[in-house]
Amino acid sequence: MPKPNKLANKNFLSSLDLSKEEVLHVLDLANNFKNKKINIDLKNKVLGLIFNKSSTRTRVSFQVAMSRLGGSTIDLNPTTSQIGRGEPIKDTARVLSRYCDVIAIRTFHHSDLEEYAKWSTKPVINALTDLEHPCQALADFLTIHEEFLDFKDVVLTFIGDGNNVANSLILCGALLGIEVRIACPKGYEPNSLVIEKAYEIYKKKDLLKITNDPISAVRGANVLYTDVWSSMGEENQKEKKDKDFFGFTIDHNLIKNANKDAIILHCLPAYRDKEITDEIIESKSSRIFEQAENRMHVQQALLSCLLK
Repeated sequence: MPKPNKLANKNFLSSLDLSKEEVLHVLDLANNFKNKKINIDLKNKVLGLIFNKSSTRTRVSFQVAMSRLGGSTIDLNPTTSQIGRGEPIKDTARVLSRYCDVIAIRTFHHSDLEEYAKWSTKPVINALTDLEHPCQALADFLTIHEEFLDFKDVVLTFIGDGNNVANSLILCGALLGIEVRIACPKGYEPNSLVIEKAYEIYKKKDLLKITNDPISAVRGANVLYTDVWSSMGEENQKEKKDKDFFGFTIDHNLIKNANKDAIILHCLPAYRDKEITDEIIESKSSRIFEQAENRMHVQQALLSCLLK
């Protein structure tokens, strides 16, 4: 039976907090959790959730993952706790460190997450910030590995806003040596520092491509991925973004330029017939709901490693 290995970093704030070997280890553990080949008991361990952004999959997958490991979860809603009244992060972090064994935080500013990690004596997990969504990327690459059995010759094309999901796909893809292409309108490219870090990691610099042409980006790709065009907190930009992203919808016309075996991913929630058509979500190429399920399995694996 495989056993979780202790991770080199105490926290998981970014995809780069894991090495390539650690990513592969977490994915292997997750696969074993999914196939019920491993049983880890984290009895009496407590996961604290601090969610400043609304959530369905992240919240539920973390709660169920911790429950399946035998632990428990406390949901710290900012509207019903002192967090929402402006208690300093350094105070909250130090107190929660004495109650909880691990803390998952979903918030806007990545700097807030780093502040929690600075003051917390217990592991802190990035459950999403405006900069990165590393737990999502782990689930994405588990889904890809399930489909193609390894990462050799995989070409992943992300079509849409160069947002937190795109940033984590780039960084995790760089660790794994996978060709990642990002197709977005001009002005919506991924974070420039993320791109720089990825180029430093890639042994072959041409494995990362940033383009404004979705059709060229999908040629030869066997994974097509998209996300909403307007993330949480960008509601006031929705009308402008809908215009700017015209032509960046994953539909039948775009998919026909990709490999015949191409699978479709979306981290959800989806605005059907906007960034992706209803037809494609429900097609035989879609792995969107397997991808959603895999959030739970990778988080079981991640928690078991962090709490080892």
